[in-house]
Amino acid sequence: MTMIPTPQWHEAAAAVREAQTIVIVTHVSPDGDAIGSALGLANALRDLGKSVVVADDDGVPDYLQWLPASETIVDTLSDGRWDLMISTDASDEIRTGSVGAYARANSLRVINLDHHVTNTLFGDLHLILPTAVSSTEIVYRWFIETGITISRDVAVPLMAGLVTDTIGFRISLVTAQTLGIAQALIQAGASLSETTARTLDSRTYQSVQLWKHVLPSVQLDGQVIYGIVRLEDAHKAQMDEVSDEGLASFLVQVNEAMVSIIFKEQANNTVEISMRSKPGYNVGEVAFAVGGGGHKQAAGATVAGTVERVMALVLPKLHAVTANGMLQIT
Repeated sequence: MTMIPTPQWHEAAAAVREAQTIVIVTHVSPDGDAIGSALGLANALRDLGKSVVVADDDGVPDYLQWLPASETIVDTLSDGRWDLMISTDASDEIRTGSVGAYARANSLRVINLDHHVTNTLFGDLHLILPTAVSSTEIVYRWFIETGITISRDVAVPLMAGLVTDTIGFRISLVTAQTLGIAQALIQAGASLSETTARTLDSRTYQSVQLWKHVLPSVQLDGQVIYGIVRLEDAHKAQMDEVSDEGLASFLVQVNEAMVSIIFKEQANNTVEISMRSKPGYNVGEVAFAVGGGGHKQAAGATVAGTVERVMALVLPKLHAVTANGMLQIT
């Protein structure tokens, strides 16, 4: 992997000062950190008088639509030019989807803000910090470094990203500094209890229906537990897109399993995989090996082929993870 450069806090702040029009994009199939970092950043820049557009191909998930200004996020870009583009929580350009491609082609400069160790270092300026627990942590640290005020409308989405990417402060990257950031966000007006309830402790009946169809496929194979979401499972649950609705995170809680993976069949002869692991087991390297990315304990990828082909490709790599505590790629 490429050496990650030192975050360019002040150079990025100067680019923001010089820009009047700014577009912010994040990754497709956005999670709490993607939406939280984009919105927290957008709300702060609007407070500074900037004209800001926020875009994501898949819009805002239902469970995040309570966040301040979430209604301003658009799912397409077809016109406009900007002085500056900021990409948040995306490890590569492809992950930013169609809106990312359009924004890059129509922006003078690009800031890449991310916490994935697999980041490809696209863009002109880099705020990449793999030791951060979330991209919202990087946004927070950028604001502190450069003296930007954090209002309640900024603190609330930043807290959402912090809570969701740490699974309620339960991953191994969480430190005393992480909890200090949470404390500062609470002092700025964010509610930890409300954020946790609305993100981690929230589930639709539709997701329960999906799990009902998927759970019979779940198997424990050594220390790897896996499940399969077929297209027909999503259709039975009346879902427009194939998702696991958090099942990978649920399955990794099984005592006998060190790693969980969900294989999600897509209509275009690809399979999306979502992986989770207990501390000490690195699924991020597996995702990187098959063209994806992520973190040691949470990662994913989209792989061409049938479910059976992708299972044959990925499961041996996960067995290597559980056998060695790390992936040995040969």
